[in-house]
Amino acid sequence: MIEQNQKSKIKNQDSHIRKVGIIGAGTMGSGIAQVAATADCIVKLFDLKTDQLENSKIALEKVLSRLIEKKRIDESDKNRIQGNIHYVNTLEDLADSDLTIEAIVENLEVKKKVFTQLEKLVSDNCIIASNTSSLSITSIAASLENPERCIGIHFFNPAPLMKLVEIIPAVQTSEEITATCVATIRSWGKTTAVAKDTPGFIVNRVARPFYSEALRMYEEGMADIPMLDKVVRQMGFKMGPFELMDFIGNDVNYVVTESVFAAFYFDPRYKPSLTQKRLVEAGWLGKKSGRGFYKFEDGKKIEPDHDPEMLTGADIQAIQDRLLVMLINEAADALYLKIATAEDLDNAMTKGVNYPKGLLAWADEKGIAWCVEQLDALYAFYREDRYRCSPLLRSKATAKETFFSL
Repeated sequence: MIEQNQKSKIKNQDSHIRKVGIIGAGTMGSGIAQVAATADCIVKLFDLKTDQLENSKIALEKVLSRLIEKKRIDESDKNRIQGNIHYVNTLEDLADSDLTIEAIVENLEVKKKVFTQLEKLVSDNCIIASNTSSLSITSIAASLENPERCIGIHFFNPAPLMKLVEIIPAVQTSEEITATCVATIRSWGKTTAVAKDTPGFIVNRVARPFYSEALRMYEEGMADIPMLDKVVRQMGFKMGPFELMDFIGNDVNYVVTESVFAAFYFDPRYKPSLTQKRLVEAGWLGKKSGRGFYKFEDGKKIEPDHDPEMLTGADIQAIQDRLLVMLINEAADALYLKIATAEDLDNAMTKGVNYPKGLLAWADEKGIAWCVEQLDALYAFYREDRYRCSPLLRSKATAKETFFSL
């Protein structure tokens, strides 16, 4: 992180952001534009494709009309939000922005090129942010002459509904810019979690075992896919891992896993699954392609034409315990490596991906000693480094400490 005594090159940054530029009018960019406009910011939504801008405008009309039907807003709110968004197709239109947020393709070189162009157009006080879910903010910031103003502001899809936004300072980011972005995003009605610039940040790092361990248990034959999803839902999760992978898109989910695996120097904890890779190769991407782990018709999942296999209570408990302890271990290790605070880690998982409980609070509830015993048993059986226990869990078990005051 930036040294305490290092002074920002950006002076007198106003903590109130009024003019916001959004780069990319896809689902995510349009969603962020709606959030900012609802908070009474003047938004310019940029995309080179005029048809994409028109699609964004039509989609917003539908969303706001539905909100009126549900009595969440009235006609004047709708007109105000729509009036706050201006659709533009030249980057120069963003020149007067106080804050720009890029939401384009997950390609580092493309983002760097856009940021280099953008910096020449905006004022010295404009904050330049990326909505990337996994790419290095530090690397993106390095493309700027003044990297101190670059930061990650990662919304979750759909942006208007999901409460969490990850704030990711680059190595170069000034503390002033970080504080301004946290205050701004909170003023938009969101919960923020500040994360160190490491692969996957908080959510996409800590959530990896939700997918990878479920895939591993399926490959081992512990249960079929419908039963694994059912057993996980019984833990309080709104969707099972296979349902969620189909919803996200197996191509998207697999690429994130692959990028996190490579970024962590091929740490076996993040090893991708050949099962999911084969689905991607087959074009079975999930809901959007009509087939993934499940089949879909008109966007709705078709339930299997056979009864799910029956499991004993002990089998169900083994699946639930294994998945939970792997998630807890990942959260504990993120805290151990100072990726984020305990509070931000738990907030990220409950508000970012709707987990039923914060993982560290869940660890306290189950008992830290229990977590260590479960992980040591897995490691003793498999002898694989993916099951190594976080040093923080082990030290807390020894000291009989918890993550939070009970």
